[in-house]
Amino acid sequence: MEEQSLTYEVAFEELKRIAKEIESESVSVDVLAEKVKRASVLVTFCQAKLRSAESEVNNIIAQMDQNTR
Repeated sequence: MEEQSLTYEVAFEELKRIAKEIESESVSVDVLAEKVKRASVLVTFCQAKLRSAESEVNNIIAQMDQNTR
């Protein structure tokens, strides 16, 4: 999947699939490292999205607070 078109929802779903595969031991040893590496990329992506959303929400709340004074 191209990283530019990746959304939080798509990344999170892929992460859940990877976790399920690893937990069910359906991933062969040959591809385990690849799956873990992809999961790491997805976790980083999701964390960045969440931080960005949190920052936006905090900015909006701060603006609303300023407008009510």
